[in-house]
Amino acid sequence: MAITKKILTEVSSALRQHAEQEFSEELAVLSRHDDRAKPVNWKLSPWAVRMYLVGGTLPDGKVISPKYIGNVRLIEIAVATLATDRALLLYGLPGTAKSWVSEHLAAAISCDSTLLIQGTAGTDESAIRYGWNYAQLLASGPSADAIVPSPMMRAMIDGKLARVEELTRIGNDVQDTLITILSEKTLPIPELGSGVQAAKGFNVIATANNRDKGVNELSSALMRRFNTVVLPVPDSLDEEVQIVERRVDQLGRALALPVAKPAIEEIRRVVTIFRELRNGVTTDGKTKVKSPSGTLSTAEAISVINGGLAMAGYYGDGVLKADDLAAGVTGSIVKDPAQDAIVWKEYLQTVVKEREGWKDLYRACREII
Repeated sequence: MAITKKILTEVSSALRQHAEQEFSEELAVLSRHDDRAKPVNWKLSPWAVRMYLVGGTLPDGKVISPKYIGNVRLIEIAVATLATDRALLLYGLPGTAKSWVSEHLAAAISCDSTLLIQGTAGTDESAIRYGWNYAQLLASGPSADAIVPSPMMRAMIDGKLARVEELTRIGNDVQDTLITILSEKTLPIPELGSGVQAAKGFNVIATANNRDKGVNELSSALMRRFNTVVLPVPDSLDEEVQIVERRVDQLGRALALPVAKPAIEEIRRVVTIFRELRNGVTTDGKTKVKSPSGTLSTAEAISVINGGLAMAGYYGDGVLKADDLAAGVTGSIVKDPAQDAIVWKEYLQTVVKEREGWKDLYRACREII
């Protein structure tokens, strides 16, 4: 009984709400204003889905917050793909908002982002196809009632979007389970001599990155079933700062951190460091620097700022300072203690120490390493 009560915990007390819960008001507002043509079983039209992802102002003055800041055309291609019989593959470096975009696309189109298959080295076919209630299977043999549907099967039955995260982490033999589903829109159930045919509105959004250890390359047969959209790192420093600031603000409210809103200057410093080390050159183009082994993504910058806010809120005066950020920045950069520590020390000495107004960050980071 206690477990049941915990499962039924109110959404408002959840540590992390699903996108369709957190942005339910925006989705409702868009639905009321949406008079465009909708594909079958879509909750919003492609026009409204685009508006939900990239943000904008409705005729009555209602503001829709942007969920993705970047090339709008990429979002349009992704939405248009999902309106066809082609599956969508969001591809790119770690931390380029692939999972974030995937979740919000599912929330806007199906109002359900929970039909998720998390790809790992241990993901087996049953995670994609279906499992069995073994007690019932032993008692009465194979039957429809004994099947435990996977998120993929539920999406096919209901005509919704299924999400497959980190597709290249899944073994090649399990990946190929998707070929029949994507090409025939059918999930065979050999044990029953039947199968599930996908309802209209069903489609698949997969994500994959090309920097993960243990990557299983997708077969040509599977790649042909996807339309690939590559999500790039933010084009400019200002764009990346804006992304980090927005996500930090959202996460800070969700975690109820006892701290003042972070100064934009601190966010800009962290993002600048990550971009320079990622690109191998300072923002002014005058100094070449070595790059560490990590990706130093936008997602990691968000994590560093949030960690700094927690430090400032619980162990400081509530104002984000260099001392609160030093450990997080160093931890993100130094993944390989031998190689990356040398790169980071050299960058601190040649760039951070010489940059006007950055002496506090230099001293804080030097104390850590």
